[in-house]
Amino acid sequence: MNAAVAIDRASVGWLGLLIGAVAALPWYAVGAFGESALVLGFADRPWLLPVVGLALALAGLAARTRDWRRHPALLPLVTAAQAIFLLQAFAIGLNGPALPLVGQIFPTAQAGQTGMGAGAFLAGVALLGLLSDGLAARGFCRGERFASACVIVIVALLALFVFFPILKLGAAAFTDENGALAFGPCIERVTVRNLWGLACFTSRLSCGVVINTIQLGLLSATLATALGLALALLVARTDFRFKRVLRALSILPIITPPFVVGVAIIVLFGRSGVLTQFGAELFDVRPGRWVYGLPGILMAQVLAFTPVTFLVLLGTLEAINPTLEEASKTLGARPLRTFSTVTWPLLRPGIAATFLLAFIESLADFGNPIVLGGGYDVLSTRIFFAVVGARYDLGNAATLAMILLALTLIAFRAQTRWLGRANYVTVTGKSDAGLVAPVPPMLKLVAVAVVLPFAAFVVAVYASVLLGGFVTDIGRLDMTPTFDHIRTAFSFELEAEGLRLYGSARDSMMTTLWVSALSAPLTMAIGILTAWLVARQDFAGRRAFEFGTMLSFAIPGTVVGISCVAAFNVPPVDMTGTMIILVISVVFRNMPVGMRAGIAALAQIDRSMEEASQTMGAGGAQTLGRVVLPPIRPAIFTALVYSFVTAMTAVSAVIFLVSARHNMATAHIMGRVENGEYALAIAYSAVLMIVMAICVALIQLVVGKRQLGRRTALTAAAQPAE
Repeated sequence: MNAAVAIDRASVGWLGLLIGAVAALPWYAVGAFGESALVLGFADRPWLLPVVGLALALAGLAARTRDWRRHPALLPLVTAAQAIFLLQAFAIGLNGPALPLVGQIFPTAQAGQTGMGAGAFLAGVALLGLLSDGLAARGFCRGERFASACVIVIVALLALFVFFPILKLGAAAFTDENGALAFGPCIERVTVRNLWGLACFTSRLSCGVVINTIQLGLLSATLATALGLALALLVARTDFRFKRVLRALSILPIITPPFVVGVAIIVLFGRSGVLTQFGAELFDVRPGRWVYGLPGILMAQVLAFTPVTFLVLLGTLEAINPTLEEASKTLGARPLRTFSTVTWPLLRPGIAATFLLAFIESLADFGNPIVLGGGYDVLSTRIFFAVVGARYDLGNAATLAMILLALTLIAFRAQTRWLGRANYVTVTGKSDAGLVAPVPPMLKLVAVAVVLPFAAFVVAVYASVLLGGFVTDIGRLDMTPTFDHIRTAFSFELEAEGLRLYGSARDSMMTTLWVSALSAPLTMAIGILTAWLVARQDFAGRRAFEFGTMLSFAIPGTVVGISCVAAFNVPPVDMTGTMIILVISVVFRNMPVGMRAGIAALAQIDRSMEEASQTMGAGGAQTLGRVVLPPIRPAIFTALVYSFVTAMTAVSAVIFLVSARHNMATAHIMGRVENGEYALAIAYSAVLMIVMAICVALIQLVVGKRQLGRRTALTAAAQPAE
């Protein structure tokens, strides 16, 4: 009885929110407090009255029916209200009706309507709550009201902030200069010669932008996979003395802003770079500009993507059953034959997965091509200049973005297939008590010969980053220590009112910290909730739900940014130029990371703990908060710190969404690079890296203590009493 009363109260709460939203709160973002849907509907906005009428109909149903959540009319009424809610929002834009018929039915719609306000947003939330209640009453998510609400809300968020922008961007690709629907311009944009040209293979002319993008992706993925494999073999299968140093060096690029590596390469290998000048004097040659173009971008991407391939391949190596290799050795096989016939076949799926992952990352990369591209155009930079260049051409940017998205989805599909095969092939045998086979001596020498130059290159890059911000001009070898660059970016004064911050980078740093601090817990919370739904709940459409959440990770950041511009620059949801859109773009770009971390942690927890909680009468929310979350706190903190670091270094998505009022650190660094202020850009990047390193160290310290404490407790509990 108490549970039924609680459920009824919650449902009445959703209904009360809906009535209040349509009757009292401002429906439009620019409206006054009294301009609700009810008031405006009887004034000059009659298309709002059906929403008000359906809200009153739901209130009447609740008043007449005791158990109205199970009433057959509830879901049809809620569905009709949602449909009319969306129609009134999208059928009339800022400049008038989208269709002539709407203008004929509602003449006052010619004046248009602005974006949704608090009343409209809360009405949409209330309708989602009522829908989840009605579905739970019909058995959705086994009748668990909290789980049903989570599924409905997450699906709505994905639809609004992931799929709607992509559809809006796709529609923009099929419009002409006047905004009218036209297929001819799209066909012309797709078939232009500078997209698909192959002249670089037969002459000294450049290839098309799409061919350049694919070529760069293949080269970058090949080299990053080879380096990652060499690193993984040295760390996991040899007695190499400097394993910890290699791990640290390989992880550094993860906390590096996208432009830093490109700037460091310019400082080292540019026409007036440190190593270029040294080589010119040593070999008496004239310095060139070879670093601008494919070689420079390739160097930067390999440095950036090798840590990812290394971590994936290291996990693959550690997952191989050592009993199989030990059996091969027992049968008399030499180390090289054991590696080629046992280890290598088990590694191939992992290698294919890392290759495809690096290929996807190369397609989506924006920071390195914009700094080092020169005349080597790729899709991400071409999209950027189509939007922020001398001529704003959203149609061309949308067409290029659709091509980039198609390439990424093809690679993503191939990656998921290979990952599935990898999980199946490497799990062989029941015993894992054997000793792992060391790398054959010849392969060890090859790995050392490959890894040591890479490690030296990483050290040179980060030495230039750390020194470049604190010397006068590292590019001209003026190594006089100075803090002028730091003062220019982050100067401050102590006054009577307190600490006052100045400097050119102050605003962008504060915005970046705010965006990261807001987006990281949201990313973690949505990701963990999604993981709990996928791993622990059974509902119709669960596989499609999981695929939809992972699909957002496959969308390149450049496409995310330009699609947000296309979708949220005009009503009904106009948020461009605000901090909210920056937070949203980061959250739904990184949400799958928290989801995968949660799924991996939940796989180690027995369901019986949750079943016992539910048997004792706890609801889904109580079970999640008191039983599920405490054991997976390390995964929560890991997702939190990854989300924070990724938000701090985001560039490809947010570069289209920053404004003069809300600028991000990476966008500010990019502006300094474009102006040739490399020392200031390096100084800012060094501060940014220090901030992120401190955050990562603190989170890892907390995670380590929690893991150690848990193991100690379990060990003590397992010991027999004396």
